[in-house]
Amino acid sequence: MKARRFMAPSAFLWLLLGFLYFFIPLFATLLFSFKSNTTGRCCTAANYSWVIHQHEFWHSLQISFLLALETIVISLLLFVPTIYWVHLKVPKLRPVIAFFALIPFVVPPIVMVVGLLKFFKWSPDWFYGKPWGFLVGAYVILAFPYMYFSLDAGFRAIDVHTLTEASQSLGAKWGTTLLKVILPNIRAAALAASFLTLAIVMGEFTIANLSAFHTFPIFIQYVNESQGFPAGALTLVSFGITWAAMLSLLLVGRKRGTRASVVAGTR
Repeated sequence: MKARRFMAPSAFLWLLLGFLYFFIPLFATLLFSFKSNTTGRCCTAANYSWVIHQHEFWHSLQISFLLALETIVISLLLFVPTIYWVHLKVPKLRPVIAFFALIPFVVPPIVMVVGLLKFFKWSPDWFYGKPWGFLVGAYVILAFPYMYFSLDAGFRAIDVHTLTEASQSLGAKWGTTLLKVILPNIRAAALAASFLTLAIVMGEFTIANLSAFHTFPIFIQYVNESQGFPAGALTLVSFGITWAAMLSLLLVGRKRGTRASVVAGTR
């Protein structure tokens, strides 16, 4: 029986509709961004030049990107060993952790940030008054569901017990087993969790606004309220920067993955 060489018409139709669903708004925003902010006529690249030459654009972008990287690193350091230990020693706790992971979906961000502001009110100024402390703590909680479910799926796809026993039978310690045996096997799940966390932090507005920190989404909102056509240019630039950051994470992950030896486990 010969394999089909062509895509089914229904699959092609749904793929085309999905492409148009995402492409048409971007194309309309692109046309809008090329209009002059004074005359309203097309076509000019002055709006993009205005965005690039804004100091607040680069400053807020740097803050949000560093917050995203810090959130990713802290989340991976917290959740990878925890989920590994749960799968290896106490699998009965998986439903409990999954329940806690659903709480950020139930509690609105505006309620969460008010509670965190009250809770950390008497904390040191280096934590409460700086985005690298308070915001990162809030973003780790906000990214908890995406981190947990992505990493949990990665751990469920491998045989943790067999890989651990094989590593320890060769004299490896717990840290060596986690870094050189387990982590390369869940690389795809860790990258997926990192992508989701990056997108969340780069686009989060409510927590940063109520805690009075000037991040990249705050700058985008300011431009949307004060400028017309430059807002369209800024939207496309932010969209491209987010995708470029995700692509860079993917390339770094693949480059490191090619150097690591992946051990296949059997159940």
